[in-house]
Amino acid sequence: MSKQIGPRDGELITQYRNGHEAAFDLLVDRYKSKVFTTIFLIVKDQDLAEDLLQEVFVKVINTLNSDRYNEEGKFQPWIMRIAHNLAVDHFRKAKRYPMIMMEDGSNVFNSLRFSEGNAEDEKVKEEEIALVRRLIDELPEAQKQVLIMRHYMDMSFQEIADQTGVSINTALGRMRYALIHLRKKMKQINFAYDKTIYPK
Repeated sequence: MSKQIGPRDGELITQYRNGHEAAFDLLVDRYKSKVFTTIFLIVKDQDLAEDLLQEVFVKVINTLNSDRYNEEGKFQPWIMRIAHNLAVDHFRKAKRYPMIMMEDGSNVFNSLRFSEGNAEDEKVKEEEIALVRRLIDELPEAQKQVLIMRHYMDMSFQEIADQTGVSINTALGRMRYALIHLRKKMKQINFAYDKTIYPK
């Protein structure tokens, strides 16, 4: 593992907070390549990755300037987490209608069949999509992450395993539990699901 050259991240952050803009430039130079690579591996689009790279550093600046950053020698994992979350959020906003396949091979939205042009049906559809999103948000972080990467971002289990640093078996297990918990949550709130999709 290569040793960090120059001032430590914490020292550069302190200098930046004390008004030395050049200190932040050093942080950008130190991490922009790693951050870009992390984003690019997820979005697979250079222009989009560059846009999100800028967003990452804007978010970092805003956090540092508002004194919300708690320096504990963990700047790198913190900034990489921001990069990962921004890339994931982009897909969640861009892909409003994901194909979420349940354990039996059926799509969670299979029961949402609406006649075109009916505003009331469209409203119901939007509400149900929003509800599923909320239920996904309530899943344990690791399960939510793999479900989003798989169904919103169309990543393979190999890509998910590589990106999250776990084995394929672990990624598959997390997906299985995510779907089990999602179904359980739907039943708890009496979600109006198609009985052919969720047999007892």
